[in-house]
Amino acid sequence: MAASTAAKQQENVKTTPILISFLIAGFIGLFSETALNMALGDLIQQFNVGSATIQWLTTGYLLTLGILVPVTGLLLQWYSTRQLFMAALLFSIIGTLIAALAPSFSILMVARVVQALGTGLLLPLMFNTILLIFPIHRRGAIMGLMGLVIMFAPAIGPTISGLLIENLTWHWIFWLSLPFLVFALFFGMVYMQNVSTITKPKIDAISVVLSSLGFGGIVYGFSTAGEDGWSSSIVMIALAVGCVALVLFSLRQFKMERPMIDLRVFKYPMFTLGLFIVFIAFMVILSSAILLPLYLQTGLGLAAFTAGLVLLPGGVLNGLMSPLTGRIFDKYGPKGLVIPGFILVIVTLWSLSRVTTETSMLAVIVMHSLLMIGISLIMMPAQTNGLNQLPKNLYPDGTALMNTLQQVSGAIGTAVAITIMSSAQLDFMKNVKDPTDPSVIGEALTAGVQNAFTFGWILAVIGLVLAFFLKTAGFKQAESNK
Repeated sequence: MAASTAAKQQENVKTTPILISFLIAGFIGLFSETALNMALGDLIQQFNVGSATIQWLTTGYLLTLGILVPVTGLLLQWYSTRQLFMAALLFSIIGTLIAALAPSFSILMVARVVQALGTGLLLPLMFNTILLIFPIHRRGAIMGLMGLVIMFAPAIGPTISGLLIENLTWHWIFWLSLPFLVFALFFGMVYMQNVSTITKPKIDAISVVLSSLGFGGIVYGFSTAGEDGWSSSIVMIALAVGCVALVLFSLRQFKMERPMIDLRVFKYPMFTLGLFIVFIAFMVILSSAILLPLYLQTGLGLAAFTAGLVLLPGGVLNGLMSPLTGRIFDKYGPKGLVIPGFILVIVTLWSLSRVTTETSMLAVIVMHSLLMIGISLIMMPAQTNGLNQLPKNLYPDGTALMNTLQQVSGAIGTAVAITIMSSAQLDFMKNVKDPTDPSVIGEALTAGVQNAFTFGWILAVIGLVLAFFLKTAGFKQAESNK
């Protein structure tokens, strides 16, 4: 009886309006996230803080996601799709409004945390809902469509924010996002449907605390290392607490009858492999997203709008590649996409590790475009293939874990890249006569960027090795789980 009722509800689901609701909300959320990267140079001067401090506008955002997203696996089983969607949009709207009015770094930091609460609810909810309402043979195409729309936001974000910064102020990045978020909220109120099954499992407070300490400690430790150095006692304590808490969290989940996150997802090899590949790809994406704007504005001396235009073609190509990648994935599986993707990323990162203050804008446009095409061949196929292997009852746990480790990897990648860059800058400055000379500052930052991209290159090589073990997953198993 329950099965027939669920089947009847599934037939009444209007998939297109639900997909549109998520795409609008995801687009605006990602726009405001990436658009702020182009303002980092201005924010460093306006708030009189260093690059290690300003990175907290990104890593603080990711820290909040790293703490919240694991809990969403539980929230997805306690609250309806509509309730979580509305809550996500309300947090995003409030955070965006605070950011638009922020007079200081601390207030802007608070705004970013509130925005992250919205994104932390939205991302797992979006992926979980897509897995529930679309059959497995269509997921590649749907994920590709999501990639087209969602990746277009990071593509136009730096360009639009550069234009706003040149003619207005960075506050207008958020003023521009606000009406679209309000529209997304009202659109969702009309069209969003409840598609998940509410089981209301018991909330284990100890698991929530251990999860927060574990993921939060690791993100905080890596992020603080960018400012205080790896030998700092705070960094070592945070990383130690994080690792111990994660071990205790994992042991507790295996002993519980109804775990907060069911770690049995790791029994599915393609999910685990996809998770590691996405982890590496996300480290590359977010570290590049913070390094390139700094290099373009400080190393090459470009205005914010011009720097945004340089990054536009790559982002657009990434978005346009997503539907094509999705269709190829549905037909041929992940291996033929992910391996060429990593090869392209390796070649591009090697080239980026050799940029100088004399590198032409055209060369940067070509390198960034190739990097974005490579990433588009990696991310969606690895993620979708991994989730496809899971049975339906593990979708909330798989999506929560996949999204959590993306945020953790992004924070680690950003923190390590900034640390490497800052260290190389300091070494460069030791041998110069006039450290206040703008050209010297540009050369020092460029030297740091070279080292940071070398780190990304090493990550990509590891990803390529892992990609050779990929197999198409989930089709037979998914049918048996219906």
